[in-house]
Amino acid sequence: MIISASRRTDIPAFYSEWFYNRIKEGFVLVRNPMNMHQVSKIDLNRDAVDCIVFWTKNPEKMYPNLHLLQDYQYYFHFTINPYDFEIEQSVSRKASIIHIFKRLSDRIGSNRVIWRYDPILLNQKMDVPYHIKYFDILAAKLHGYTHKCIISFVDFYRKAEKNLNHLGVCRIDDQQKRDLAGTLVQIAKSYHLKIEACAEDLDLCAYGLEQAKCVDPILIEELLGEKIWAPKDRNQRKSCGCLASVDIGAYNTCVHGCLYCYANYSQEAVQRNIKNYDENSPLLCSKLSKEDKVMVKEAKSCVQRQKSLF
Repeated sequence: MIISASRRTDIPAFYSEWFYNRIKEGFVLVRNPMNMHQVSKIDLNRDAVDCIVFWTKNPEKMYPNLHLLQDYQYYFHFTINPYDFEIEQSVSRKASIIHIFKRLSDRIGSNRVIWRYDPILLNQKMDVPYHIKYFDILAAKLHGYTHKCIISFVDFYRKAEKNLNHLGVCRIDDQQKRDLAGTLVQIAKSYHLKIEACAEDLDLCAYGLEQAKCVDPILIEELLGEKIWAPKDRNQRKSCGCLASVDIGAYNTCVHGCLYCYANYSQEAVQRNIKNYDENSPLLCSKLSKEDKVMVKEAKSCVQRQKSLF
């Protein structure tokens, strides 16, 4: 089983104590976002978990207890964007974030820290030359501390559309994507970075931009030293290349305040939910009620135990 921690919120930035307590206790409870009274109990013991994929804008609070993951395989998607506090309202200053990225890379290895430059927003201020300039600046600063960058182009999710329109963000046409892809690929090559596109419908392979698999079988096999098999994640968009994983986060709990975010309905919803945060609770920002039905989710390893003939 592969654990995603988490596409729904930034667990490393805000809920690391809760996460480590779940590791210590060996299980976590997760609400079904489509049916809040349906709760899954998920085994987090080492023999049930093949790999943990973290998604974050700031994992600094995880540093003191990373030793608790010494028996697990894991890697980080670490987002660093060229946006200011107007767009990413509670994300730390870039200099600090870059320093944290480098520290994490030094500690766990550059192959286990993937830089995400996403989503790419275009408006009158942040045009194509703007992104070319700042992608180059960030790539230069992260050079040697990561092997891969994953980009994506903004999607107008219903939850974020009002914010994006207020910022004057425009929908990116295919030619703009091609122009950016070709240039960003060349910049990435100059810093020995592999670059991929996350969940992109437009085929940009001719420009050197291949489809990303953020839950990546190649990297997970490299970390495990064993072959794995898992189906494509059917809960993600059609153009997503990720393997199936189990997400242990909760929507409407991320405090970064990014205006392009798809995971929060509103800041009011976030503030209501974080009042329920208890680092010792098996549920994130929630408590079990009499109406809840808890079911044990079967934990199946992705490792192929049968030896290949080749």
